[in-house]
Amino acid sequence: MSASQSERGTASYTAEELRYLDVQSTPEFQELRRRYRSWVLPVTAAALAWYFLYVGLAAYAPGFMGRKVFGNINIGLLLGLGQFASTFGVTALYIRYANRVLDPVSDKIRAEFTRTTR
Repeated sequence: MSASQSERGTASYTAEELRYLDVQSTPEFQELRRRYRSWVLPVTAAALAWYFLYVGLAAYAPGFMGRKVFGNINIGLLLGLGQFASTFGVTALYIRYANRVLDPVSDKIRAEFTRTTR
Protein backbone atom coordinates (compact mmCIF):
# COMPACT_ATOMS: atom_id res chain seq x y z
CA MET A 1 0.00 0.00 0.00
CA SER A 2 1.41 3.39 -0.96
CA ALA A 3 1.88 6.23 1.51
CA SER A 4 -1.00 8.11 -0.07
CA GLN A 5 -3.31 5.16 0.62
CA SER A 6 -2.33 4.38 4.19
CA GLU A 7 -4.65 5.64 6.94
CA ARG A 8 -6.93 7.27 4.37
CA GLY A 9 -8.74 4.28 2.93
CA THR A 10 -8.24 3.10 -0.62
CA ALA A 11 -8.38 6.50 -2.34
CA SER A 12 -5.23 7.81 -3.91
CA TYR A 13 -4.25 11.40 -3.08
CA THR A 14 -1.65 13.71 -4.50
CA ALA A 15 0.97 15.21 -2.20
CA GLU A 16 -0.87 18.53 -2.18
CA GLU A 17 -4.17 16.84 -1.32
CA LEU A 18 -2.49 14.99 1.53
CA ARG A 19 -1.15 18.29 2.85
CA TYR A 20 -4.65 19.77 2.82
CA LEU A 21 -5.93 16.72 4.71
CA ASP A 22 -3.11 17.12 7.22
CA VAL A 23 -4.00 20.77 7.77
CA GLN A 24 -7.65 19.81 8.30
CA SER A 25 -6.66 17.45 11.09
CA THR A 26 -4.64 20.04 13.05
CA PRO A 27 -6.02 21.34 16.37
CA GLU A 28 -5.91 24.90 15.00
CA PHE A 29 -8.11 24.02 12.04
CA GLN A 30 -10.51 22.08 14.26
CA GLU A 31 -10.75 25.11 16.57
CA LEU A 32 -11.46 27.34 13.57
CA ARG A 33 -14.27 25.01 12.50
CA ARG A 34 -15.66 24.93 16.05
CA ARG A 35 -15.67 28.74 16.24
CA TYR A 36 -17.31 29.01 12.83
CA ARG A 37 -20.02 26.49 13.63
CA SER A 38 -20.67 27.92 17.10
CA TRP A 39 -21.72 31.17 15.43
CA VAL A 40 -23.23 30.04 12.14
CA LEU A 41 -25.45 27.17 13.30
CA PRO A 42 -27.39 29.07 16.01
CA VAL A 43 -27.77 32.15 13.81
CA THR A 44 -28.95 30.01 10.90
CA ALA A 45 -31.48 28.27 13.14
CA ALA A 46 -32.75 31.61 14.45
CA ALA A 47 -32.98 33.08 10.93
CA LEU A 48 -34.90 30.07 9.64
CA ALA A 49 -37.26 30.21 12.63
CA TRP A 50 -37.84 33.92 12.02
CA TYR A 51 -38.48 33.28 8.31
CA PHE A 52 -40.89 30.38 8.92
CA LEU A 53 -42.70 32.42 11.57
CA TYR A 54 -43.22 35.14 8.97
CA VAL A 55 -44.42 32.66 6.32
CA GLY A 56 -46.64 30.87 8.85
CA LEU A 57 -48.23 34.10 9.98
CA ALA A 58 -48.79 35.17 6.38
CA ALA A 59 -50.45 31.83 5.58
CA TYR A 60 -52.43 31.19 8.76
CA ALA A 61 -52.99 34.59 10.36
CA PRO A 62 -53.91 36.96 7.53
CA GLY A 63 -56.10 38.98 9.86
CA PHE A 64 -53.16 39.62 12.16
CA MET A 65 -50.77 40.37 9.30
CA GLY A 66 -53.29 42.74 7.71
CA ARG A 67 -53.84 44.74 10.88
CA LYS A 68 -53.09 48.40 10.20
CA VAL A 69 -50.36 49.96 12.29
CA PHE A 70 -50.53 53.46 10.80
CA GLY A 71 -51.89 54.66 7.47
CA ASN A 72 -51.62 51.87 4.90
CA ILE A 73 -48.76 50.22 6.77
CA ASN A 74 -49.73 46.86 8.27
CA ILE A 75 -47.97 44.30 10.44
CA GLY A 76 -47.22 42.05 7.47
CA LEU A 77 -45.38 44.84 5.67
CA LEU A 78 -43.37 45.70 8.78
CA LEU A 79 -42.44 42.06 9.37
CA GLY A 80 -41.51 41.69 5.68
CA LEU A 81 -39.23 44.70 5.88
CA GLY A 82 -37.89 43.23 9.11
CA GLN A 83 -36.81 40.18 7.10
CA PHE A 84 -34.61 42.39 4.94
CA ALA A 85 -33.29 44.34 7.91
CA SER A 86 -32.44 41.17 9.82
CA THR A 87 -30.64 39.74 6.78
CA PHE A 88 -28.43 42.82 6.52
CA GLY A 89 -27.96 42.84 10.30
CA VAL A 90 -26.86 39.21 10.39
CA THR A 91 -24.48 39.85 7.51
CA ALA A 92 -22.91 42.82 9.31
CA LEU A 93 -22.61 40.83 12.54
CA TYR A 94 -21.01 37.90 10.73
CA ILE A 95 -18.46 40.16 9.04
CA ARG A 96 -17.58 41.64 12.42
CA TYR A 97 -17.31 38.18 14.01
CA ALA A 98 -15.22 36.81 11.15
CA ASN A 99 -12.85 39.78 11.22
CA ARG A 100 -12.34 39.53 14.98
CA VAL A 101 -12.48 35.78 15.65
CA LEU A 102 -12.13 33.69 12.49
CA ASP A 103 -9.71 35.62 10.30
CA PRO A 104 -6.78 35.73 12.75
CA VAL A 105 -6.88 31.93 13.16
CA SER A 106 -7.39 31.43 9.44
CA ASP A 107 -4.46 33.71 8.62
CA LYS A 108 -2.24 31.78 11.01
CA ILE A 109 -3.22 28.44 9.45
CA ARG A 110 -2.72 29.83 5.93
CA ALA A 111 0.70 31.24 6.82
CA GLU A 112 1.79 27.92 8.30
CA PHE A 113 0.46 26.02 5.30
CA THR A 114 2.14 28.21 2.72
CA ARG A 115 5.39 28.26 4.71
CA THR A 116 5.59 24.47 4.78
CA THR A 117 4.55 23.92 1.15
CA ARG A 118 7.12 26.20 -0.45
